[in-house]
Amino acid sequence: MFVPSIYTVVVTVALPLNVMAILMFLLKIKVKTPAVVYMLNLAIADVLFVAMLPFNIVYRFSGNNWKIGEGMCRIVIAAFYCNMYCSILLMTSISVDRYMAVVFPIHSRSWRTKKRAWLVCVFIWLISIASTVPLLLTKQTNNIVSLNITTCHDVLEKKAQQNFFMYYFTAFSSILFFFPLVITVFCYVKMIQSLSKSSKNIEKCSKKTKAILLTIIVLTVFIICFGPTNIIFLMHYLHFLNGYSESLYYAYILCACISSISSCLDPVMYYYVSSNYQKYVYSLLHCTKPDTLQTKQTPPKKLKSSLRPMKGTSLSEGSLL
Repeated sequence: MFVPSIYTVVVTVALPLNVMAILMFLLKIKVKTPAVVYMLNLAIADVLFVAMLPFNIVYRFSGNNWKIGEGMCRIVIAAFYCNMYCSILLMTSISVDRYMAVVFPIHSRSWRTKKRAWLVCVFIWLISIASTVPLLLTKQTNNIVSLNITTCHDVLEKKAQQNFFMYYFTAFSSILFFFPLVITVFCYVKMIQSLSKSSKNIEKCSKKTKAILLTIIVLTVFIICFGPTNIIFLMHYLHFLNGYSESLYYAYILCACISSISSCLDPVMYYYVSSNYQKYVYSLLHCTKPDTLQTKQTPPKKLKSSLRPMKGTSLSEGSLL
């Protein structure tokens, strides 16, 4: 009951937040910078993932009994892994983009273009979709006669797991999780170090605070949401070399459920990456925006003219221009 309950909360919270984020990026903020390109694609990935969760909710509440066919099972499982690794790679791209903007603000201008950001996103989508093709081509359902249920991805042929899936998921986790994690940690550490050296004025201190908060959010998503899922899944398949343990897979199901919470945390990350996103969130909630986030222009003081009109003449406002 725990797993589908968490999924239900995620759908209720993440779907409206990410749809709102997409609308803001397209209609209000406009897709003009690399950071917005990455965040827009991340929000789209989250919406596609959350849209598939109701099938998983019904499956779990039905006692792990999949009733809507083999094809739909493959699509839902592929969508889960596609979203996870697409999100990881997009968050890594946001980290690299922030790192270049903070550490190399001048030299990175020629590299940080909207066109290149879109190319990176297309490449990430292709990798994420291609990596899930084996799941779409492999049977994922299994009829358990003794329990009168049909499972989806939970019970697979032992030989398939010992041979193909062991190597497939081991490479999957290593390349698409651990490597991006190292890059992300490096980028944020260097970013904070760079801001610490030049954080003497208020603006730099504010940027440092935002960078630290962004680091906490991103690393929380990586370590708490994606970390246990990939580590336990890796251990589960490496365990086939010496034997088999179902307890690791039970732990994996719980961790995979918790990993879905990342869809709720991503909109919080947009808030700290984009000042425009902050502004529109405040306006949407009918709040008064703090002075530190507003870009007000001080009206020029009226110049008092020492000129005095001669007797019998008048000096109009236009004559001072």
